[in-house]
Amino acid sequence: QVQLVESGGGLVQAGGSLRLSCAASGRSFSGYTMGWFRQAPGKEREFVAAISWTVGDPTYYLDSVKGRFTISRDNAKNTVYLQMNSLKPEDTGVYYCAAKTPRWATATGYNTWGQGTQVTVSS
Repeated sequence: QVQLVESGGGLVQAGGSLRLSCAASGRSFSGYTMGWFRQAPGKEREFVAAISWTVGDPTYYLDSVKGRFTISRDNAKNTVYLQMNSLKPEDTGVYYCAAKTPRWATATGYNTWGQGTQVTVSS
């Protein structure tokens, strides 16, 4: 099973950018579909983005982050990234990296999770 460690969170003003990283160790990273989720205070955790392990790295995004966030992966570095631009206060939350073996880049089915990294967007 793969182990996940997130980094790159912090405090940023609205309109700013952050890049989150998720480093994986353990079994072959290239065989996992990777996802990013977030949880705001008092709310349930929600899906943000996913990237498949199949040819072409298909991706899937939460509607509210399309055009602002980009998920990518570097299999040579065992790392998945979430580039977040034009950040809004409503993007505030703890961001979690997750992994699953099925190839579909969807919002469900993840069985391995990181500890999370805090992202705070001030208005």
